[in-house]
Amino acid sequence: MTVTPCGFTRTPEKGLARLHWSEAGWAVDGHVPDVAELRPLRGLEIEWPTEPVPLDGLLALAAAGVPLAGPEAAGTLTPGWVPESLARLLADRAWLRHVPDGTARCLADLRREEHSVRLRRLAHRLPGTPAISVVMATMRPALVAGALAQMARQRGVQVEVLLGLHGVPFERVRHAVEGAGLPVAWVEADADVPFGQVLNDAAALAGGDYVAKWDDDDWYGPDHLADLVMATAYSGADVVGTAGEFLYLEPLHTTIRRTTFASGAAYKSEVWSDHVAGGTILTSRAKFHDIGGFPAQPRAVDRDFLKAATEAGARVYRTHGLGYVLRRTLSGGHTWQLPLAHFLKVASSQWRGFRPSLLMEAA
Repeated sequence: MTVTPCGFTRTPEKGLARLHWSEAGWAVDGHVPDVAELRPLRGLEIEWPTEPVPLDGLLALAAAGVPLAGPEAAGTLTPGWVPESLARLLADRAWLRHVPDGTARCLADLRREEHSVRLRRLAHRLPGTPAISVVMATMRPALVAGALAQMARQRGVQVEVLLGLHGVPFERVRHAVEGAGLPVAWVEADADVPFGQVLNDAAALAGGDYVAKWDDDDWYGPDHLADLVMATAYSGADVVGTAGEFLYLEPLHTTIRRTTFASGAAYKSEVWSDHVAGGTILTSRAKFHDIGGFPAQPRAVDRDFLKAATEAGARVYRTHGLGYVLRRTLSGGHTWQLPLAHFLKVASSQWRGFRPSLLMEAA
């Protein structure tokens, strides 16, 4: 059975425990590790044996998202028989410098989760380079160059762009498209064509293994698409998307993170759910057609696509939201209409300026 980070706990109740080598293999305080029992822990500190040992058990913990750290003692080195990529992550104890306070707004918990995601990427490394057809509909030509630049920096995947120009003639985005460094195909549609239909017209050109939706005004980290494919692989889900945790409220020059719904219920990641951030939906091209594509309507396209997917028997999985930031303005151009006050109300953390997760690798 594939080990997954499903059930990852954002705010641990306990401190660090010791991971060491025993006659039975890797052990935590003398016992064979049980991931469910480890979830309340902040993480595991590794006590390296003097001789080389198998790393499979340790990598399984990384695949489960259990935060791992090398020894704290100054001058203690990771053994030379540990692969460099793993050794570098385990030697990085920066995530432990922040003191946890047991609250949802705790910066220590955010840094811990970022470290966990880096370990997951290492343990769930994808075979080959998946081909992804990125579908984006836009009425805002000024945003196209920035969106294409973010697609161009995606790592570990092969991207083709399918652009739905919604009331926008191609000449207004020609310069951005020709400078993108990516294969870009496009369709032009009148402004009165429903948004969902524009997406479908663009998606009809897809040739990739997967179809991914992209919003022109949001921000995406360089591993965004690879993380979605990774989550598809380890979960076995039909549709995957991220949690929409980070939002930049542009008029207020403020970044928030929400980890609860307006109802007060926890807004978790690495869970099975019928809700993911609409700008992050990814599914196989075959499953996209099985579901029937996006609903040909002007609004609520993402919500109703997910509803149709669920009704068609597709399994939907929500992975971490640390590589994605939604932009909110006062404009009526958002298909998701909610006032800025709503987002301030549900914020568990709030920062002045643009303050995404470190996994965004923002300038």
